Amino acid sequence: MTSPLQQKIKITGPSVITANRLGDGAVVYRTPQHEWTTEIGSAAIVSNAAAATELLTPARADGNNAVDVYVAPVKLENDSVLPGNLREQIRMRGPTIDLPYSFGA
Repeated sequence: MTSPLQQKIKITGPSVITANRLGDGAVVYRTPQHEWTTEIGSAAIVSNAAAATELLTPARADGNNAVDVYVAPVKLENDSVLPGNLREQIRMRGPTIDLPYSFGA
């Protein structure tokens, strides 16, 4: 079985590097400056495996700040960056059901 770190990266369009912030689970994206942001519009857009690997390798090594790092598709529309599939739309918006409790109430 191939380790996730050794798997070939397949990119078929614009993509970003995403993960979950370790402290609170928030969805984060890798910036061109190799930092994490919660704003998808500030994420570095990659369009080939070499560019993705350049961001992905140090992002995966940043285990103190983010976990479950991977490449996610995006759509570029009218100068905006949008999630490229249903999974990423759900991750960006949060739970699809009302939770039975509220935080901080």
